[in-house]
Amino acid sequence: MSDGPWPLEPSPEAFRAAALTIVDRLASFLGELPDLPTRVPEGDLTQLRRPFSEQGTSLTASLRTLFEEVAPPGYQPAGPGYLAYIPGGGIVSSGLATFIAAITNKYVGIWAASPGFVQLELNVVRWFCELVGIDPDEGGGFLTTGGSMANFSAVVAARHDRLPPHFLDGVLYASDQAHHCVAKAALLAGFPRQNVRTVPTDSDFRLDLAALRSMLKADTDAGRTPFMVVASAGTTNTGAVDPLDAVADIAERWGLWYHVDAAYGGFFMLTERGRSAMVGIERADSVALDPHKGLFVPYGTGGLVVRDRRTLAASHSVDADYLTDLVDAGDRRVDFSALSPELTRDNRGVRVWLPLQLHGIGAFRRALDEKLDLARMAFEGLRRIPQLKMLAAPQLSVCAWRYVPSRGDWTDAEIDAFNRDLIDWVTERGRVMISGTVLNEVFACRVAVLCVRTHQDRIAAALEDIAGAVEALEARA
Repeated sequence: MSDGPWPLEPSPEAFRAAALTIVDRLASFLGELPDLPTRVPEGDLTQLRRPFSEQGTSLTASLRTLFEEVAPPGYQPAGPGYLAYIPGGGIVSSGLATFIAAITNKYVGIWAASPGFVQLELNVVRWFCELVGIDPDEGGGFLTTGGSMANFSAVVAARHDRLPPHFLDGVLYASDQAHHCVAKAALLAGFPRQNVRTVPTDSDFRLDLAALRSMLKADTDAGRTPFMVVASAGTTNTGAVDPLDAVADIAERWGLWYHVDAAYGGFFMLTERGRSAMVGIERADSVALDPHKGLFVPYGTGGLVVRDRRTLAASHSVDADYLTDLVDAGDRRVDFSALSPELTRDNRGVRVWLPLQLHGIGAFRRALDEKLDLARMAFEGLRRIPQLKMLAAPQLSVCAWRYVPSRGDWTDAEIDAFNRDLIDWVTERGRVMISGTVLNEVFACRVAVLCVRTHQDRIAAALEDIAGAVEALEARA
């Protein structure tokens, strides 16, 4: 793509030509996306082990490699048929923002280096605070790579705020449906595995309040120090929302840092149904959010907001002679490097700001309302298939179910194997991809609706393929 003696510095004309070539290829990809299979076997990838050449390769040849060899294998989470795990985003406006951020390459770890882009991220963080009911003048936060890093920083802030320097008696509580990154965050923050208490859940897979109270008392009586409770606002397994207000009461009674992992479900707060399900989130000390889920932006965009932004500075700030000493100058000028684990960080704020700026909040609200409707459509359609037992109705946009044979001579292992085969049969058909998990010690199938490109026609296709899988596999059994 170079037209001069310095290949790493193309002229504006050469850059424009290259960018248009890439845009044309991406436009073709978007046009093909609805018809692409939801999962492609990886095949033999040894062909990608080609050495780099001394003189380089043409853009045309490189794009051919990327789109014909690199991109196809694996899942297709950008496509409308992706109903597995928790679908990610990939809206075009955010991709364009990423392109702008990468080419302008402004450093956003310190205010002085790029006050404009830092201010954009602060605008996004302020809106996040308002969304979950945190006072944006007292609270604050930052954008992360995802929920794992957001939950990690929340644990670090809680540890610093509620425990002494010798903190190994501190105990953290989360339900058996909490995301595994909560336990991992505790380990990375220095706690032994046994300091992470797994609280049972009720029949709706929501944290059991009586069990939490009992565990708190037992640990206190044994001389340990409960310091943090994590509630889920949308679990990965079933989309369950813990009783957030009641957990807040317990946290207040025991003096616990109250963290809500709303990485999946938090942005449903934009909808009336989501706000109704999440009463109590406004009482949290910290909340994790994933724009790359509920706001449909590309992977690598998470967020953490806290009730008191000073707790982040106290737990994450370390002085160095080569850094400015700003942190928070009182007029909301902030050094994100002093509030988060990262010094060098990419410009995530514009990835969220530009889509909100272009489309308005209403477009996201309508999209999320549609996903809630589609999840209910899937649930109602699935429970009309006689052989399926519904295990979890959608509290947000996930439902879980299991094939149960009419004959009573099947073992649990045989039923589990049938359900695994059902998922493979549906996914291999290529129109939709669904996933599995384990609920109450049995294998379950899941449908998760959150891809921005998933609409009613694709849910109808999913129901058709699931019914077809049941019929075909029963005939084979």
